[in-house]
Amino acid sequence: MLSAFARAFRTPDLRRKLLFTIGIMVVFRVGSFLPTPGVSYPNVQACIDQVGNDSSLLGLVNLFSGGALLQLSVFALGIMPYITASIIIQLLRVVIPRFEELHKEGQSGTAKLTQYTRYLTIALAVLQSTTIITVARSGQLFAGCTLDVIPDSSVVTLLVMVITMTAGTGLIMWLGELITERGIGNGMSLLIFTSIAATFPTAMWSIAGGAGGIGKFIIVLAVIVLVIALVVFVEQSQRRIPVQYAKRMVGRRMYGGSSTYIPIKLNMSGVIPIIFASSLLQIPTLAAQFGDQTSGWVQWVSLNLAPSDAGLHIALYVLLIIFFCYFYTAITFNPDEVADNMKRYGGFIPGIRAGRPTAEYLDYVITRITAPGSLYLAAVALIPTVVFILLGINAATIPFGGSSILIIVGVGLETVKQIQSQLEQRHYEGFLR
Repeated sequence: MLSAFARAFRTPDLRRKLLFTIGIMVVFRVGSFLPTPGVSYPNVQACIDQVGNDSSLLGLVNLFSGGALLQLSVFALGIMPYITASIIIQLLRVVIPRFEELHKEGQSGTAKLTQYTRYLTIALAVLQSTTIITVARSGQLFAGCTLDVIPDSSVVTLLVMVITMTAGTGLIMWLGELITERGIGNGMSLLIFTSIAATFPTAMWSIAGGAGGIGKFIIVLAVIVLVIALVVFVEQSQRRIPVQYAKRMVGRRMYGGSSTYIPIKLNMSGVIPIIFASSLLQIPTLAAQFGDQTSGWVQWVSLNLAPSDAGLHIALYVLLIIFFCYFYTAITFNPDEVADNMKRYGGFIPGIRAGRPTAEYLDYVITRITAPGSLYLAAVALIPTVVFILLGINAATIPFGGSSILIIVGVGLETVKQIQSQLEQRHYEGFLR
């Protein structure tokens, strides 16, 4: 692998792509530490040292910003507005026929949907930046810290902060597209990878520096390695449905007669169900933060839903992950559409009639595969949390549990495959043997 990596850097055009990608990642991380105008940087750092580098209220956004949210930096929103906008546009394809038509038009339709995603990203960035600034002014961002992180609360200052954070989101979106066009791998995915990976050294160091740190550090490291091995094994697993194309004459030439397959992954929904489940579980906690702290429902939420190690929280988390696995798979994989495309080009599954029987067979396979896939996803999300509970470690020490490992491994595998394909085009030995 190291020799192949060296060959990649010895190839001029591939070396330029790799260095360009690394350079964009560096710019992204530098922007995560630039404070937004109007923010008292010393007070922010003092609050982080006082209450810790975690926020259960906005932990998901803080994860995808690489810790920039709690810094109230220019890139405080991170890539989260773009992720939310992309998911919303995908979901709208089900209810808005025009979006589905654009999806089927090919490259031109995809470009139009991408433009809609950009507009929605900016709108969500304005909304989220306003929310974060409001939470920071109310003192809920650093619960227990009495320092004022935004000393000047004038309208002009707050407006400048909203514009700066929104512009930072637009810049992140542009940087991700630059990586996709001129670098290696998917730009947005690599920026997410960079954000999550940046939090791991600090998290592991905090475990090692605590009470009984070395022993707990070794156990946590072993669990992470096992989860990574599980993720690699499952993410590479496929159910290959054979497809045969009939021979046909077009003019004087014979077409078709080839055999291929439809690759169906065990986990077709990726990490989206975990994001949906975590976001929904944060809604009651968010409402409780702004409610009367002495009321019964606020105290019930604080005891049963807010803590990530509460029994009800874990049970709802698992049920929501399983539900969203089926829901998102049903949206992204349409058996009727696949069956119609196969029938149009003369393809069929051996032993299954073309048309409606093929769609029913594909739906049957998807339903059967999604069941273990959803259980695997729930296990990956819960294993680190359960281990932290048993070891007496704060479950928020490594943000977002096993899903962060799932994202890192998935993006890493995809990027390595793209580098390997570049090497194979030049007759070099790839990363994977």
